[in-house]
Amino acid sequence: MNTKLFEPITFRNVTLKNRIVMSPMCMYSCYNQDGLVTPFHITHYESRAAGQAGLIILEASAVQPEGRISAEDLGIWSDEHIEGLKQVNQRIHAHGAKSGIQLAHAGRKADLEGEIFAPSAIPFNEDFKNAK
Repeated sequence: MNTKLFEPITFRNVTLKNRIVMSPMCMYSCYNQDGLVTPFHITHYESRAAGQAGLIILEASAVQPEGRISAEDLGIWSDEHIEGLKQVNQRIHAHGAKSGIQLAHAGRKADLEGEIFAPSAIPFNEDFKNAK
């Protein structure tokens, strides 16, 4: 039986307590459409850490409000996001897990009211709008 899954592993100077990794998933749970962490995020990520994941990668987090996949995406474009993300990180670390974050920009696939920004103004397909 291979037991390496539950053994620690080190990458450079970071040691994970085991090899169980939670991949980032789009949760679309920012109710006020401001990209701020909600109680859902804290509970969701802390419960995965308590469940003994060694590495938890936070969901796709928008680097620009006009580049979100949806208006309910988690954000990392403003200093207002720091406190909530810090709380999530502290809760994850309290269970001995490490954390990461998936930085995201939807580009031409952004599905938002108002302007969207992308490297090309050409819409992704007929269901999407022109980007700036």
